[in-house]
This record gives sequence, C-alpha cells and structure tokens, in this order.
Amino acid sequence: MNDTTPTSLSMRIQSDPAELAKVRERIEAIATGAGLGEEAATRVVLAVDEALTNVIRHAYEQRLDERIDIDVRTAGGELRIAIRDYGPSVDPARICSRDLDDVRPGGLGVHIMNECMDSVDYSPADGGGTMLTMRKCLSAQKSKEINDGRG
Repeated sequence: MNDTTPTSLSMRIQSDPAELAKVRERIEAIATGAGLGEEAATRVVLAVDEALTNVIRHAYEQRLDERIDIDVRTAGGELRIAIRDYGPSVDPARICSRDLDDVRPGGLGVHIMNECMDSVDYSPADGGGTMLTMRKCLSAQKSKEINDGRG
C-alpha cells in the first residue's frame, strides 16, 4: 500500500448522478492503494456505481437533493464499503436482480454488485433507510474462493 494513498473514506453526497464521478475516482484510489489489481479495482468501482445508481433511482425516485452516506475502510484483509440511504426502508429479502433470461435494458445492478464483490448485504438502517455493506477480500486467492463458493 502506498503511504500517501488513503485507506478510508467517509463522505456525504447528494443523490445527483453528477456526484458519481468523484465517488468513482476516490473508490478507485482506495481500492488500488489497498493492493487490488486494476481489474479488481474496476469491479469494485462498478459495484459502487451500481449501488449508488440504485439508491438514486429506487430509494429517492430520481430526486437530486437527498442524502447518501458512504464509508470505506480497509482492515482485516478486506475492503469494506457501506452505503446508507435515508429513503423508505425496504425488506432486504425483496432486493434481488431480475431473471437474467429477461433480456432488456436495466435491472441488473444487484446482479452486477454480487458478481463484482465477495459479499453484498442489506439491512434496515437505524432511523430509517437502508444500509448496504459490500466487501472485497484483498487477498486474490481468498476472493476467488469466495466467488467460487468455497470460502
């Protein structure tokens, strides 16, 4: 890890898609600084982008001025990303991807997040809204085992 690369990040953004570019840039810097290769870091950035797009689209129904909190930490051999929205609470069991055989634009964000990250967990947030926590192992072998269902 580069001594000048941050290993954590806490930021608050508005639910405006124009905010996503700065988030992608910061997530990529932390992921690569934590030792992920270019491809793995790109997958983490994609997962975060999909998660934030889902919050904007579903929790906030495209409203541009709602609060989203993002917390990123590297510890214990993993990169942990928590995204909290303040929209209506959703039963985590109801959050799922559409059938991949249903070929049409959109609706694959949850699938993409699950493919890009080692774990994706939703929970109701204290005070309302939803907390999404995604994890990526920093060890390539352990990450591969988790993605292959062996970890």
